[in-house]
Amino acid sequence: MTKKRQLDTEETRIQRMIASDPDAPEATDAQLAQARPFTEAFPVLAEAMRRSAGGRPKLDAPKMSVSLRLDQDVVAHFKAGGPGWQSRMNRALREAVGLSG
Repeated sequence: MTKKRQLDTEETRIQRMIASDPDAPEATDAQLAQARPFTEAFPVLAEAMRRSAGGRPKLDAPKMSVSLRLDQDVVAHFKAGGPGWQSRMNRALREAVGLSG
């Protein structure tokens, strides 16, 4: 069987499956003509989603993502303390270089 014939057969099978699904009928041209953008159809929900998508408030001094190589036993020591190990490591580094907080 040729590659084109395989694709045609696969497409026919997919289209049959789509047509046989009563829960997801294909939209008609008339339905598509009535379609409206989400923000227009659900303005209150769209606005709530837009506001919540902003995430956390901006920090005055955001942390910087870095990549560095550390000895395994150093990382294991901090991880052994459980969640928050990166913050504890940051605090230890601040103390080591004489920075407050």
